[in-house]
Amino acid sequence: MLIQEQMGIQEKLAILSDAAKYDVSCTSSGVDRKGKKGMLGNAVSAGLCHSFAADGRCISLLKILFTNQCIYDCRYCINRRSNDVVRTAFTPDEVCTLTMEFYRRNYIEGLFLSSGILHSPDYTMELIWQTLYKLRREFRFNGYIHVKAIPGADPVLIEQVGFLADRMSVNLELPTAQGLKALAPAKSRSRILAPMRQIQRGIQVRRTEVVPYERGKRFVPAGQSTQMIVGATPENDYQMIKVAEALYQNYDLKRVFYSAFVRVNDDSCLPVLPGGPPLLREHRLYQADWLMRFYGFGAEELLTESKPHFNVLLDPKCDWALRHLELFPVEINRAEYHRIVRVPGIGVKSAKRIMEARRGTALDFGDLKKLGVVLKRAMYFITCKGRMMYPVKVDQDFITSQLVGVERQKVWDIGTSDSYRQLSMFDDGWLSPAPTGEDFFGAVSGQM
Repeated sequence: MLIQEQMGIQEKLAILSDAAKYDVSCTSSGVDRKGKKGMLGNAVSAGLCHSFAADGRCISLLKILFTNQCIYDCRYCINRRSNDVVRTAFTPDEVCTLTMEFYRRNYIEGLFLSSGILHSPDYTMELIWQTLYKLRREFRFNGYIHVKAIPGADPVLIEQVGFLADRMSVNLELPTAQGLKALAPAKSRSRILAPMRQIQRGIQVRRTEVVPYERGKRFVPAGQSTQMIVGATPENDYQMIKVAEALYQNYDLKRVFYSAFVRVNDDSCLPVLPGGPPLLREHRLYQADWLMRFYGFGAEELLTESKPHFNVLLDPKCDWALRHLELFPVEINRAEYHRIVRVPGIGVKSAKRIMEARRGTALDFGDLKKLGVVLKRAMYFITCKGRMMYPVKVDQDFITSQLVGVERQKVWDIGTSDSYRQLSMFDDGWLSPAPTGEDFFGAVSGQM
């Protein structure tokens, strides 16, 4: 497993950008920073999009690995030690050159830098620190930087990098210690959580103390994130969102990313998924994540041990509402915000608009449509001035059949069902509806 040292920078870029594509825990949002005299670049919290990946996706970050060399042999990873792949590594100067040249051409607005483990966690983290230091101090780059904290690296190195990066992430990889032991035995849960805790405490110190560190420095101002692989190990959806909930509560994470398992290695320990990567399952987890972060839902409201999988045909918010019809309909002109925002088809923004607009007048369904409410979902769960939009039957089977839609009734004959039921990703394996365009919009915008 020798590193090819005679490669040009373009050859390295082709290899190390492709090797980074399975790491989804990157985002260009989270921090605003204006341009400064004598420095190049800025950062915008709303996100940026100037570059295009090899598969055609519009991205804003130069997303690369520092090296695809690795001392670990994680069974699910394309860069694992035992794989016979071409190995290479950038130098700090090469990463700086790429970042600045791409930025000057307006291809990117920032850098996402991850890495395999070259020689040791400390050695790799030291190279990453050198890269960020050169970018910030020598090249005067003021744009967005998201970097990986390497589990097992010296806390001093992680702290130094934290003062140069906007966001840091430590990938949990698999949701349970048992999963790690099975597929990544060289890694441990405690070793992964240690830098998470350090980053959390560093951020908290900056918030509470007047000038705890050198004046003017900010420590990971855009917060930290992590990634979990979906479907590589037997954990169900309930276990996945319980882990995510614990991370949000105990480590103040900004974001948990979910990555559908792709079987890139031929290994007997890896599952063979007949339908390919579980993209719909990944999609449902993202929707549930929105509900926990912005809508006030707890994991146990969305799933339970007795119903541990998300409905394949309905988004988690609709599914929850149908299981709690005793809470509906909600009167739009009188209900509290926390009740309105839980109505399917009403997002956080539209709920706030409703609260503001109803101060001056009683709202009707026409007003709600103007405020951004998706009435084709919300109409079954709300009243305006004591009336529903249409005289509909508040019944699980009836509402489910309407929400599922004609195209999805082809795979699930709702008319033959005597009662509403929670579908299982595994018990109902013959159902394989793909996410609709509306599903994707909801996942991106959070409007559910």
